[in-house]
Amino acid sequence: MDKLQYLFLGYNERETRLIDFLKEKKIQVKNLDGNVSSKDAKQADLIISFGYKKLLKKEIISELRRPAINLHMSLLPYNRGSHPNFWSFLNRTPKGITIHEVDCGADTGDIIFQKKFEIDPNLEKYSTFKKTYDFLFLELENLFINNFDKIVAQNYDPKKQEKVLPLKKDSDLPSNIDSWDINILKYLNK
Repeated sequence: MDKLQYLFLGYNERETRLIDFLKEKKIQVKNLDGNVSSKDAKQADLIISFGYKKLLKKEIISELRRPAINLHMSLLPYNRGSHPNFWSFLNRTPKGITIHEVDCGADTGDIIFQKKFEIDPNLEKYSTFKKTYDFLFLELENLFINNFDKIVAQNYDPKKQEKVLPLKKDSDLPSNIDSWDINILKYLNK
């Protein structure tokens, strides 16, 4: 049997432990942060997007052997797009993490796994945007690892997102954010 080949889009192995996790499973991993070619897509047994800032083109999606998956740091459908952790506090929306199938939209694909968190910025461990980001990042990696066998076997029941909420881009970020180490409550009370 040929070795499985996964295309991992976004973060590299210095930024996430998931690439090493996949390699430990004897999976060949190609890591890209740039555009995905048709050849790369056709060779991949699975495409995983985590921290990838581009949309897969419709032509690429149509060539896939199975749906690509994306790891997103929000409780979709809330806070699609960039900086979802920040927007969850600013817009006072539910906080959480989502693994979903990739479609032609931005964070609009069917939901595979989700986990909601009650994050109280009054607590020191959640007092800054950086601390909450680090917490959610680790939890998202754990959600992937704990459900890896189900993801690979496509042993899940994908759920359509009930609504499509606004998309946030990097350019939407307020100019008064100069550090993610800022205290959340102080920022919100400005």
